[in-house]
Amino acid sequence: MSKIRMGIIGCGAIAQVQHMPNLAILHALYDVTWVCDISQGLARWLAEVFNVPNYTMHPHELLNAPDVDAVMLCHADPKTELAVAAFAAGKHVFIEKPMCYSLEEVDAICTAKKDAGTVGQVGYMKVYDPAFEMAQQEVGDAGDVRFVQVNHLHPNNALHLKQFDLTYFDDVPPEAVAARQAARQTALKQAVGKVSDDVVRAFFTLSGSMIHDLYGLRVMLGNPTEVVSAEVWQSGRAMTAILHYPSDARCVATWIDLPELWHFKETLEIYKDAKRIILSYPTGFSRGILSTLKVQEIHANGSHGTRSPAIDWESPFVRELRHFHACITHGEPCRTPVEDARHDIALIIAITQAYSESVN
Repeated sequence: MSKIRMGIIGCGAIAQVQHMPNLAILHALYDVTWVCDISQGLARWLAEVFNVPNYTMHPHELLNAPDVDAVMLCHADPKTELAVAAFAAGKHVFIEKPMCYSLEEVDAICTAKKDAGTVGQVGYMKVYDPAFEMAQQEVGDAGDVRFVQVNHLHPNNALHLKQFDLTYFDDVPPEAVAARQAARQTALKQAVGKVSDDVVRAFFTLSGSMIHDLYGLRVMLGNPTEVVSAEVWQSGRAMTAILHYPSDARCVATWIDLPELWHFKETLEIYKDAKRIILSYPTGFSRGILSTLKVQEIHANGSHGTRSPAIDWESPFVRELRHFHACITHGEPCRTPVEDARHDIALIIAITQAYSESVN
């Protein structure tokens, strides 16, 4: 099986906690040949720790390197400019969520990917979670789904990240930070226009955290037909959206910031006529903690029961990297292609607009 030579752009928390260790586990599939970060010290450090032969603080040096087949984009958002450049350089591209913020950005990325003829995969890791896959099988035909509930109770990430020996340097050029912030504001305005500060915070939370719940709903149930209502409170630190689905089901999806609470809780509950499927996730900044699945149903003899299927131990982060390799080397259809991310960006914009219109 041929190895893919991988370049990593962005050496922060998700690269240090998940992707670099997992790529090392998958050493038969990948060679990491370059790392890049706007912090030169961080790029150098990550290269030394993981025995990567090349590092740079200039992403286009990595993109033009002949010993890079694929690029993983883990840098701070927005990622659109480098995604388009990576495809233009003929690379396969793995883009950590959120892929981008506006429909115009999605279209630019998808056009570049089509022109390149390479693989473009979004880091929607929960789709590759063994528990999610089992839950999807349990749901089956979504036509008799009656009610769906998402609860995402989110503590401060620092509470979980302190379990890891993360490294940072104070050598980031101020002009790079200013450029990133300007690009972020441009993308925000392009997506939803001028909105209040609480809506801005809610929009970025939808894009950066609740995106996991939204793409999971799409894969499980299809696209909603309508945003029935949306609420934002706690100065943008909490939000609820009610979504309508073709089966006439409603989904009540809530995200709330509980910064001082250690316990992370993210659940997807799907209620059918004769079955309840309850899927619970750990924080994405965890290793070795499995998602759990409970299935409640009435048996043919009329008795009630709850099943808790055993879950495969392999990390969804590892499984998505195995899939990316298979897409590149064997032409396997991508399960989380950049094109499908358009539905998620459109839904985030629709939820944001629904709330903005309700208060104006």
